[in-house]
Amino acid sequence: MSESNLSRNTSLFARPVVPVASVDDAETTAGAVLPRIAAVGGELLALHVVEKAGGAPDKASVEQREEVAAEAFSVVRELADEAGVDVTTRIAYGTDIADTILDVASDEDASAVVFTPRGGSKVVQWLTGNVALSLVENADRPVVSLPDPKPGR
Repeated sequence: MSESNLSRNTSLFARPVVPVASVDDAETTAGAVLPRIAAVGGELLALHVVEKAGGAPDKASVEQREEVAAEAFSVVRELADEAGVDVTTRIAYGTDIADTILDVASDEDASAVVFTPRGGSKVVQWLTGNVALSLVENADRPVVSLPDPKPGR
C-alpha cells in the first residue's frame, strides 16, 4: 500500500475492494460490510472476477458471467444506496481469482480486501483452490474476513 493511502485512510473500510461472486454473495457481503463502510464515510469498490480457463474451454460464456456480475452489482448498488455509501463496480478477467482480486486492489489503491467466506467443506475448498487462503497468503494489504450478518444461512 502506498504511503499516500496509509496516511489518507484511517480505516480498513475507507475504500475496500469487495469481491462478489453472485447475487446471494452480494447480499451477504454487502450486508456485512456496508455498515462498517458507512460508519467511516468510506466508499465501496465491488468487484466481480470472470475466471478464464487459460486455454481450456470456459465453464460459461463471458456474456453469461457478465450478466451474473450485473445482477450482483444491482444488489450491491441498492443496498449501498440504502446505507448512504458510494459504490463503484468493476469486472476483471483472469485465470486466478485471488491474484486478479489482489491486482485490482493494488491498481485501485484499496484500503483492504473485504469478503465473507463462501463456506463449503474442506474438499470443496481444496477443489476450488481456496481463494480466501490464497488472498491471505499473497496480499500486499490487509485482508478482512467478515462473518455472515445472518448466521445459519
